[in-house]
Amino acid sequence: MALAVLSAVGGGILIGSAAVFLKATTGHILGVSGILGNAFSRPVAGWRWAFLAGVIGAAVIVHAMGAPVPESFRHLAWQRLLVAGLLIGAGTRLANGCTSGHGVCGLGNLSGRSLIAVLVFMVTAGLMVFLQHIGGWFL
Repeated sequence: MALAVLSAVGGGILIGSAAVFLKATTGHILGVSGILGNAFSRPVAGWRWAFLAGVIGAAVIVHAMGAPVPESFRHLAWQRLLVAGLLIGAGTRLANGCTSGHGVCGLGNLSGRSLIAVLVFMVTAGLMVFLQHIGGWFL
């Protein structure tokens, strides 16, 4: 349990530090969906591609070091993960940003729009957990 708490705290510190560093050095907000979308549409997107490579590379390195794949992902077919990814992409378009953009950076900038988006994210997540708990939905 203590390791899980330390892992969460460490991850939060890293994400917060990365958000502050990106804003201070480039003036851009650390929203992963915006970085990904703009990597394809902006002519000079070198830092965006470096960021995305780091996100993927870190996951590959941690997995290679022996970190287990969460049990909930082991039994899912790639088709379900693809559909989930597309739905998340559609949701980030509708919300004009993702959880990292709204939750970490938007709330840090005292954005009212981000507060509403985060409340919708949290209520929806809570509802999905409740439905999973009572009826085994979605898995």
